Amino acid sequence: MGMEGLWARSIAAAATGDRAAAAWVAMRARAVAPALQAAVWACMAMSVMLVLEVAYMSLVSFVAVKLLRRVPERRYKWEPMPDGSGSGKEQQDEEAAVGGGGREAFPMVLVQIPMYNEREVYKLSIGAACALTWPSDRIIIQVLDDSTDPFIKELVELECKDWASKKINIKYEIRDSRKGYKAGALKKGMEHSYAQNCEFVAIFDADFQPESDFLLKTIPFLVHNPKIALVQTRWEFVNYDVCLMTRIQKMSLDYHFKVEQESGSSMHGFFGFNGTAGVWRVSAINEAGGWKDRTTVEDMDLAVRASLKGWQFLYVGDIRVKSELPSTFKAYRHQQHRWTCGAANLFRKMAQEIFRSKGVSIWKKLHLLYSFFFVRRVIAPILTFLFYCVVIPLSVMVPEVSIPIWGMFYIPTAITIMNAIRNPGSIHLVPLWILFENVMSMHRMRAALTGLLETMYVNEWVVTEKVGDHVKEKLEVPLLEPIKPTECVERIYVPELLLALYLLACASYDFALGARQFYPYIFLQAFAFVLLGLGFVGTAEPCPCS
Repeated sequence: MGMEGLWARSIAAAATGDRAAAAWVAMRARAVAPALQAAVWACMAMSVMLVLEVAYMSLVSFVAVKLLRRVPERRYKWEPMPDGSGSGKEQQDEEAAVGGGGREAFPMVLVQIPMYNEREVYKLSIGAACALTWPSDRIIIQVLDDSTDPFIKELVELECKDWASKKINIKYEIRDSRKGYKAGALKKGMEHSYAQNCEFVAIFDADFQPESDFLLKTIPFLVHNPKIALVQTRWEFVNYDVCLMTRIQKMSLDYHFKVEQESGSSMHGFFGFNGTAGVWRVSAINEAGGWKDRTTVEDMDLAVRASLKGWQFLYVGDIRVKSELPSTFKAYRHQQHRWTCGAANLFRKMAQEIFRSKGVSIWKKLHLLYSFFFVRRVIAPILTFLFYCVVIPLSVMVPEVSIPIWGMFYIPTAITIMNAIRNPGSIHLVPLWILFENVMSMHRMRAALTGLLETMYVNEWVVTEKVGDHVKEKLEVPLLEPIKPTECVERIYVPELLLALYLLACASYDFALGARQFYPYIFLQAFAFVLLGLGFVGTAEPCPCS
């Protein structure tokens, strides 16, 4: 009887299991599969939009610059400043530029340096600005210090006084509060009487170090072309080789400047101001309504408003300004949240204004609304995470769903190739770049949705940490050396680890029971989430609890 009862229970359990499996298959076919298939086709549509946009920008930037040689000096009038860099050796040029002859031909230039508790880099940026070649009575250096640390504030003020004692026209300005963050500081700085007498304003973040001839190369474009409102230069990175994360950042930012900024400048006379390493025409800022602090991308906000007023922008990639990349994963996450969330939120705030703008061509409106905002600032961050980290892994458990090979393989391959050919020196890092960017897409999608929906953290502003001269001494580590995440709970990133568990489950199912054969990619992506979730990326940083 005992054996007969055991067999009976086993048969009943098997029958129950079969019924449960059959119920799951039926529900999967009726509810899960249609929803997932709809998500697949939505991702396919977004993929097509994205690849066409990337192809267009790549083609324009390559043809315009490489083949047609439409460099800034050929497209716009450029002449050296009187007695400036037009003849002779470089040293003689600089001496002539600051010499007595032709001073009245040099416009008044304001150089703004906004900073916040920048103990490691304040000397670098102030020193570089004070060394700019320009007549001393035609330039004003304005340090906008929003520091909350009294000791750092005193250091910055003493540095300004030291340069003032060397006959440098430098102003140290502070505010009662940090209202509006960087936009508030820049706006307050422009309200001073001496700033209102300036024709142009150059802006440098605290970690940027322009070369001495920066103004001699950029200002002539503005002087001789009255329709140009902004001259944007390229960023160069002093710490790109510190770790693997900074090398990957360099790949992404080099592509941004070489392709996105170059194509926008060549075809539309418009692109997003990068917030630093650029020179603005003050009258264009005023006509556009000045600095606004309604989003965390005050630079892009001003650029869009100025463009709607008919102003043109120029990107000059041959002029490079040294800067610093965030070398810790925490700092990079904060920076990407600010950039992505702010851009999406600006789209929400300005879409109707752009659509209703008078005197703006339909093509320019289409470029702003569709290409500049919708595809690049909304579609791109959402698609990357939704498709490659959610839909594809989940599809291994739902065999009724089909994913076209052209959408899953050909399109991402094309996008990757178009990025790689503009970064030939980093081709060997492309596989790691893909995995890292997929991990970061989780944060970018969340940030984009936060901006679109204006949720709690829409105006979150965390200043990116900088290390200045200590970058080589303190941060040089092997590419994948762990940073002892167990020392501090802040080095454990729970969202990444939860996604890693999800991906591992999908990959294991596909390996054991599925037929998709996607598990090699999913396992690799899960491993990337684990590495970043445990803090095995970037460089070490002091822990608050240590």
